[in-house]
Amino acid sequence: MSAPDSIEGKIVRISGPIVFADGLGACGLYDVVDVGNAKLIGEIIRLKNGRATIQVYEDDTGMRVGEPVVCHRRPLSVRLGPGLVGTIYDGIQRPLATMYADSGAFLAPGERSVPLDVAKKWRFEPAPGVGEGSAIFGGFILGTVQETQSIVHQVMVSPSVRGRTLAWFAGAGDYTVDEPIARTELNEEIYLAHYWPVRKARPFAEKLSVSEPLVTGQRVIDVFFPLSKGGTAAIPGGFGTGKTMTQHAVAKWCDADLIVYIGCGERGNEMTDVLTEFPELIDPRSGRSLMERTILIANTSNMPVAAREVSLYSGITLAEYYRDMGMDVAIMADSTSRWAEALRELSGRMEEMPAEEGFPAYLPTRLAEFYERAGRVKTLSRETGSVSVIGAVSPPGGDFSEPVTQHTKRFIRCFWALDRDLANARHYPAIGWIESYSEYSEELKPWWDRLDPRWARVRTQALELLKREQRLQQIVRLIGPDALPDTERVILVVAEMIKNGFLQQSAFDDVDRYSVPAKQITLLLVIMEYYERALAIVKNGAPLSKLVNLPSREEVVRAKTTFPNEDAAGLAALQSRMNAELDELDRTYRKAVGA
Repeated sequence: MSAPDSIEGKIVRISGPIVFADGLGACGLYDVVDVGNAKLIGEIIRLKNGRATIQVYEDDTGMRVGEPVVCHRRPLSVRLGPGLVGTIYDGIQRPLATMYADSGAFLAPGERSVPLDVAKKWRFEPAPGVGEGSAIFGGFILGTVQETQSIVHQVMVSPSVRGRTLAWFAGAGDYTVDEPIARTELNEEIYLAHYWPVRKARPFAEKLSVSEPLVTGQRVIDVFFPLSKGGTAAIPGGFGTGKTMTQHAVAKWCDADLIVYIGCGERGNEMTDVLTEFPELIDPRSGRSLMERTILIANTSNMPVAAREVSLYSGITLAEYYRDMGMDVAIMADSTSRWAEALRELSGRMEEMPAEEGFPAYLPTRLAEFYERAGRVKTLSRETGSVSVIGAVSPPGGDFSEPVTQHTKRFIRCFWALDRDLANARHYPAIGWIESYSEYSEELKPWWDRLDPRWARVRTQALELLKREQRLQQIVRLIGPDALPDTERVILVVAEMIKNGFLQQSAFDDVDRYSVPAKQITLLLVIMEYYERALAIVKNGAPLSKLVNLPSREEVVRAKTTFPNEDAAGLAALQSRMNAELDELDRTYRKAVGA
């Protein structure tokens, strides 16, 4: 029998993960249902003439027509509260470690587990001035809980609550997530945790303009194609070009307060690497485990396709929750192509009219709904927080003209295009400088100007030089480099210095794996100073071979690994030696030509 507030229907048709049921006409769109005798979790995605179309989030093999469907008359929601950080969930917020301990490696159909530990007691410290009689509202901060050593969790009133007054307040103490800590004048109980529907964006007071970069420590990103806090980026690339590797590097080194990593439809071995590697990684900021500020959502390619579709919404809802505490949150979605493929499969099962390459016509709308939940905002409690979204795109064959990549470009402002030739040459990060772009550079210029006002000039100069080098390489392939004058061969030499000494970065080198912004801009400035001076000296008659063989030139290329972030004096000394050698060469050939 169903509960008094639920509605029961019957299965009339089954099409893979899509189930059709009659008797649910009084239910709402996106209501959660228990499907079949095994009570598999599902969600109503269409209602027509009393018949509900349901997507099932688990394997429904063996299900039969006529089995019951029970609608709970509430949307699919995640539980938000202390205990989220450091946990590994599937797409519908089931903690995988807990279920593995209970059931082993193979989960039974309909397996359930509470998303938060209901037995653990958390030390709650009330916010100053909060007590009985306090006026509260959605997003109001009642107090704090030390969730991990890295995260102070702010306990908030659910955004769905409107003007209320606290009739009772428990005060400081140890509570579970199921114990009330306050009660309103309408006898509504407030807990450390609350539920929020995943398909509904959490409200905020005001959307703010971006003004600060998400510093990743990766030079090609921070200097050439920067991403702001609250910005959106896509990493498209074919198989083996390093999408996951780049996201791992950003997740580990970026200066976000919290990381939400969503493995959406990726191969099981890749997700296993993430699940085993992340707990062992050390947070460079705190010196403790990176999992103390990370939430993982795992939905591999062999998991039910419907759960893959909802995993992005679950992940971004968790991110918005911590954003509302005034944190800067970064989401790694790997990959949105697999998510789009889930949409395509479900759409086909529902017999909808396909659009480009079989994807549903509403693919752009769904992509927009996801990326537009990013941003830097003023929260309901007047805190400033942000959600930055970095989505990997896996175009078949590396074809950037396919629909997912093209539609994604409409809704993001930072495009890190991975280049197969760079990946094959073991140049990582394999972000190509020709197709990549960032629309945040102008908005972030004031931040860089405070660090070094030469950033915009040297960035533009270096990118232009790399583009000129690409055009010259076409000539070189036809007639060879010796046919070029030395003034143009200098461009080829310096472009290689930029590629090898600045853009290429080793994740396995203790010095090179993370580069602070000050070191990044200094390295590029030194290389571009070499270019400007070398070009002038060549014009005065010096042979290019003399410039190439300068001892300091090789030192400049190796500087990324030889000078730690804090050794600014060492880089300055190298720059002085380079200029001294260039001065000597310049004097020698000025005398030779009688200048």
